[in-house]
Amino acid sequence: MNFPILTTLIFLPLISSIFIFLSKGQKNDNSAIYISLFSSLATFILSLFVWFSLDLSSSDFQFLEEKSWINDFIKFKLGVDGISILFIVLTTFITPICIISCVNSVKTRIKEFLIAILILETFMLGVFCSLDLVVFYLFFEAGLIPMFLIIGVWGGPKRVYSAFKFFLFTLLGSVLMLAAIIFIYWLTGTTDITQIYEIKIPKEYQNILWLAFFSSFAVKTPMWPVHTWLPDAHVEAPTAGSVILAAILLKMAGYGFLRFSLPMFPLASEYFTPLIFTLSIIAIIYTSLVALMQEDMKKLIAYSSVAHMGYVTLGIFTFTKQGIEGSIFQMISHGLISAALFLCVGVVYDRLHSRMISTYGGLVNYLPKYSFLFIIFALAGLGLPGTSGFLGEFLVLTGAFQKNYLIAMIATFGVVLGAAYMLWLSKRVIFGNTNNSEIKILKDVNKLETLMLVPLGLLVIYFGFYPVPLIDTVNFSVDNLINNYEIAIKSKGLN
Repeated sequence: MNFPILTTLIFLPLISSIFIFLSKGQKNDNSAIYISLFSSLATFILSLFVWFSLDLSSSDFQFLEEKSWINDFIKFKLGVDGISILFIVLTTFITPICIISCVNSVKTRIKEFLIAILILETFMLGVFCSLDLVVFYLFFEAGLIPMFLIIGVWGGPKRVYSAFKFFLFTLLGSVLMLAAIIFIYWLTGTTDITQIYEIKIPKEYQNILWLAFFSSFAVKTPMWPVHTWLPDAHVEAPTAGSVILAAILLKMAGYGFLRFSLPMFPLASEYFTPLIFTLSIIAIIYTSLVALMQEDMKKLIAYSSVAHMGYVTLGIFTFTKQGIEGSIFQMISHGLISAALFLCVGVVYDRLHSRMISTYGGLVNYLPKYSFLFIIFALAGLGLPGTSGFLGEFLVLTGAFQKNYLIAMIATFGVVLGAAYMLWLSKRVIFGNTNNSEIKILKDVNKLETLMLVPLGLLVIYFGFYPVPLIDTVNFSVDNLINNYEIAIKSKGLN
């Protein structure tokens, strides 16, 4: 194809945001919502076209676009494979839902809020399409700016503190990655990811470079003990901000491990596997226990996200087909489930302006539709068979058993803890006694809220019973990743 479809995909939201910025609507004019929604839906359809047009029998990067940018030093190179396309589609699917959620949750400066959402979508898509280290880094870090504004301007009472904590944690974690990218260019003479794959990084440099990239990805995942920014960011962020943060931004780090750590530094990845396993297990068990102690619904879901991402990092570093495919499936599944759970919290928060679990109780008696949807997502969050939450964890644990059965057994205990905090949350919010008289006059989900939640529920159940579309998409790319890793290990990194 001669048409620059990936460039169009990336910059369509940005162009729409500029158009919204230049438009002069009235204070109560909804044109900004319509423009941003139309733009995000067009981007979603375009991403589906790319997915359906992808040759899934090949592990090569496709739809390649390459243009010189800075004196041939940096090339604006784009491409997708079976792994990246799933994250692209997830991004374009979640964004329209976030825009719809703005109608009820954002009361001031909605035009500026939508601009921030669309700009953030451009940066997130750029991360998953980039095939140049510098371009990837620019998109990866640029996403901090609109997210910082979303939390800091439209967040809760402690929004400024949470926004700065989020910004500083993630930015400082990426400084070493920038130094590593510069060193890789000095070492190889290129920042082209595909060329670096072929050149291969000498084994004497792999450990230090792996740690530099790890410093960024560990914070973004987030892994224990650098996870503390996440609960604060989630609690203070508006609903749409929490959805994007949990559904997509956390996945950028998991994608980074798959795109950089394993293929570029295979020997270092093997060497540091015990470290990853240890941190992943601590994240799964510790943050699950912390989730059990929470009285704030958003904090509970935030800590559960850290635990679920622990399964992702555990699966990636098993270097097995089941483990890596399970990690990718887990990221897509968690993106859907966590987005839905934060939207569910937003629905009742818009009505009672409280996130505290003690405020609620007995919602099933007064909000039956809402309760039905909430229970679906809660059961998916604890990994019930028949939902997408089950298969990802099952594949990860299967891969972990092949690598280290003791680690797998400990991680399996995390599934029990996940069931405990999700069932505990459901019991106190949906069932039980109604102690708050305001609940009795609440209205059930409206048409817009149904439009947000039902598609997520259908996908969670669909992929729970029929995961083939996702597994087939990543199959050859994962095989290629594992084969190259095994060849590098056997040759000890020698060309």
